[in-house]
Amino acid sequence: MSANIKELENILKMHDIKPSHHRIRVFQYLMENKNHPTVDMIYRELVGEIPTLSKTTLYNTLNLFVERGIINMLNLEEIESRYDADTSLHAHFKCSHCSKIYDIHLEVTRLELAGLENFEVSESHIYFKGICPICLKNRDEHIN
Repeated sequence: MSANIKELENILKMHDIKPSHHRIRVFQYLMENKNHPTVDMIYRELVGEIPTLSKTTLYNTLNLFVERGIINMLNLEEIESRYDADTSLHAHFKCSHCSKIYDIHLEVTRLELAGLENFEVSESHIYFKGICPICLKNRDEHIN
């Protein structure tokens, strides 16, 4: 998906975020790359194009985006945060072999949440860990 710059600017403005060049490019990267990147992944990808980009600016930009609700921060492991521009209700699966993160779409009408009747839920995170089909296939081929 190629994100239109004007559309990205409008999304940022709608969330009271000043659309600077750095912010637009970071948001564009997240919208176009569904790889649930870390700060380091985003930095390595954009620093060649934006030599003035610092990790501090990147952290601040991502924190602002999370705060304003246009991206989600995933903490599937204690040592790393990843970012996702898909803010719809969905789960994640992280492969313990290749570390790839997959989006898992939920059937919300079947989801039963007993015990939350008197709570106000502001955030939810559902994730699974295991081995993805590609790594399972590769493992099985090496065994046979």
